[in-house]
Amino acid sequence: MTIVRVESFTISLDGFGAGPSQSLEHPLGMGGTALHQWAMATQTFRSRVFGAEGGDPGVDDQFAARGFRNVGAWILGRNMFGPLRGPWPDDTWKGWWGDEPPYHVPVFVLTHHARAPIEMAGGTTFHFVTDGMHMALHRAREAAGSRDVRLGGGVSTIRQYMRAGLLDEMHVVIAPVLLGSGERLFEGLDLTALGYRVKEHVATPAATHVVLVRG
Repeated sequence: MTIVRVESFTISLDGFGAGPSQSLEHPLGMGGTALHQWAMATQTFRSRVFGAEGGDPGVDDQFAARGFRNVGAWILGRNMFGPLRGPWPDDTWKGWWGDEPPYHVPVFVLTHHARAPIEMAGGTTFHFVTDGMHMALHRAREAAGSRDVRLGGGVSTIRQYMRAGLLDEMHVVIAPVLLGSGERLFEGLDLTALGYRVKEHVATPAATHVVLVRG
């Protein structure tokens, strides 16, 4: 059964999913890189995201790896595609990840400004959706077929899908760092009222993994 899921979305101990002042130099906001040290050390991220060898094959890697299994399409907020705001100035910017992004499936980017699709190496095509989150999900489901749709974020995008009751499963990673400010993932959300419960939780020296499911 096809589900919509979030994987490996990391928050700080004080609840922030990104630091403040995102920019080209600080794609995760000021201090945001510290959230993802657990992931950077895994075999999965080293090979899939950075094209490198080595990495820890332990529990953190097992969570990272399962996040890419059975995924047929992704949905991203515009900030997850790049730091640009407003109308696209040109077609130069093609994402944070170079010529071969780690997705390898269609990716639907939420934006208010139209842009032609971008075909990248390795099977990733970025589609820019200007008619809302529901249409993005409809197109992602069509593209995914029998596989799942992975919701990549950022914080605002995840919160919108949660409020709408459209997110079925969420793997949240709590990193042992403090950011002090930024975007809080669960601020103002009543997770029990939205139907979520904790299905799984595992702690490692690098992070605490929590899987929430709806229903």
